[in-house]
Amino acid sequence: MNILLLGAGGREHALAWKLAQSPRCTTLWASPGNPGIADVIADLNAHRSGTASGACTAIDLADHAAVEAFCMAQDIGLVVVGPEAPLVDGLADSLRAAGIAVFGPGKAAAQLEGSKGFTKDMCTRAGIPTAGYVRAKSAAEAHTALAGFSLPVVIKADGLAAGKGVVIPQTAEEAAATVDDMFGGAFGGAGAEVVIEEFLEGEEVSLFALTDGSAIALFGSAQDHKRVGEGDTGPNTGGMGAYSPAPVLTAELEARAMAEIIAPTVKAMADAGMPYSGVLFAGLMLTADGPKLIEYNCRFGDPECQVLMMRLDSDLVDLLDACARGELAEAAAPSLRPESAITVVMAAKGYPGTPASGGMIANLAAAEARGAKVFHAGTAAPSEGVLVAKGGRVLNVTAAGANLRQARDRAYAALAEVRFDDGFWRSDIGWRELARQP
Repeated sequence: MNILLLGAGGREHALAWKLAQSPRCTTLWASPGNPGIADVIADLNAHRSGTASGACTAIDLADHAAVEAFCMAQDIGLVVVGPEAPLVDGLADSLRAAGIAVFGPGKAAAQLEGSKGFTKDMCTRAGIPTAGYVRAKSAAEAHTALAGFSLPVVIKADGLAAGKGVVIPQTAEEAAATVDDMFGGAFGGAGAEVVIEEFLEGEEVSLFALTDGSAIALFGSAQDHKRVGEGDTGPNTGGMGAYSPAPVLTAELEARAMAEIIAPTVKAMADAGMPYSGVLFAGLMLTADGPKLIEYNCRFGDPECQVLMMRLDSDLVDLLDACARGELAEAAAPSLRPESAITVVMAAKGYPGTPASGGMIANLAAAEARGAKVFHAGTAAPSEGVLVAKGGRVLNVTAAGANLRQARDRAYAALAEVRFDDGFWRSDIGWRELARQP
């Protein structure tokens, strides 16, 4: 099967790495890809000598006709959409209309990530446990609504904001300033509407499930670290590291989340005439009353995808293709190894504000010799043998182990080998779970 992978980050490098391990993957193309993905494709081409000719290529993902034409020209059997923006833009609908199999939801279903308010309203209709909320379409409306909430309060930009559109003000003054910032354009068009929510007490965890619109398959759990600083301090980022599994989500809580949150969502979307096909990434809060939905993402998380792919035993092509073709009920359930995996993000100085770019990166082979896998998240190769930073999150140093402590030690030992003078990272990824372990 010829596969086209869309995206350029660490999530997509991890997906490419796992897709290429499938004997069903004859040729792999990526758009736009990154230097790490290019290496995966080069290795695949070498091992599929005589048949493979994939590469990283530039396609305007907003030009649906161009993507369709590429798929037709290269006889693409499956398109895997990594990031959320093309899904919210309806690319999957356009490709399906052309008879091309796609892993990822259509535009209507992708509103689960594209609009926080849409998801909250769906939860209300379906009786899915979530925080109390108010939607506001103007700053004046939001300021009035704030009076009905205790502090701290959660204020979210309604639209896509690269994982950064959530602020948790601690004082009334901070809340008022946050509302003004959002409606003033701090998050671009994503803040044209905001959702104000009650603050939930508990621990956050991520749960992943595959669905073809009717059948559902559990895919695993993870715990992300959103804050930029040690001990979960500082502003939110796209994620500074993650580990999987997340033992805090016990088997009992996981079963409740699947029954009370994931399954009702899949049914509600199907009943509304917008069946959801792809991966459902549920951000959960484990409250005293049980799991409650914080938000949905319509794609694999980043950096959660990296640790999930590290643990995955199943053929990824089989799973994604079954979702795309509505055959998930007939496919073998996803199998993840019982070991732990952890990923540490190396970011460029200045992130999540204005990150430094162009910094030299070296010694990745030495890092991987320590038992880790280094996924490229924001790199460029301006010339042969030269690797530089290009983005806020630059590398994901990922390792597995018999337990979280062993995985952590391997990841940080590998990270110490990387030469990236403009980089920084958190030294405490996994701290919550490690503190619970003897």
